[in-house]
Amino acid sequence: MTKARNFKVGLVQMGMSVDPDENLRAAASWVEKAAKQGAQVVCLPELFRSPYFCQKEDAAIFDLAETIPGPSTALLGDVAKKHGVAIVASLFERRAPGLFHNTAAMIDADGSLAGVYRKMHIPDDPLYYEKYYFTPGDLGFKVFRTRPAQLGVLVCWDQWYPEAARLTAMQGADLLIYPTAIGWHPEEKAQYGERQHGAWETVQRGHAVANGCFVVAVNRTGFEPDPRGSGGIEFWGQSFIAGPDGRILVRAPQDREAV
Repeated sequence: MTKARNFKVGLVQMGMSVDPDENLRAAASWVEKAAKQGAQVVCLPELFRSPYFCQKEDAAIFDLAETIPGPSTALLGDVAKKHGVAIVASLFERRAPGLFHNTAAMIDADGSLAGVYRKMHIPDDPLYYEKYYFTPGDLGFKVFRTRPAQLGVLVCWDQWYPEAARLTAMQGADLLIYPTAIGWHPEEKAQYGERQHGAWETVQRGHAVANGCFVVAVNRTGFEPDPRGSGGIEFWGQSFIAGPDGRILVRAPQDREAV
């Protein structure tokens, strides 16, 4: 671990419209709100530019992907530079023709692109058909040395794997950050919902304890229907920060946007 330092982290829990540009503008506005509250590092939810499109397999959705650097990193880079904040932005990356990743872009407080982390663990479950869209990451686990802090960035499904947290923390991360898109299948919520959410929170609290660092999980919120017309996902919000002793230091509400 590196020498302890103090810095403020902003969690942006948001819901998504069907308009990618509107979502990008909203994300920039939320980052500015967090910065004005004193945040020096701000994290956005997983794939914040669109509804969670992995509920179905549809080749047309690949049109949503963008290059990195690209339009999202350019706009958020301007916001980062203006307010002096580092930003974690989870994007659908078009790396090359036919090659796509679920990628977290790390934008430093001077607006520069500090690097990217490509999600390593890709789920393939009902309404989470990510293997159709994303190639597993090829960059390994990474720590980004930004102006405010050394940030270990992972993405959503990586959160279930202690090896990912350990290998990242051992590189000197001051905290582990997980942009996330996770929720209930509404038909399962009554029977399994409490245990599902509890497992998600508990495993990440365990990463904090095992590695002696803070853990940040930033989820989206709201119900997003299955585009095929049946079911959908009720994202459970409840973004949180866990301390090195496993305590939940702050938790966002379940059912609304928040910083």
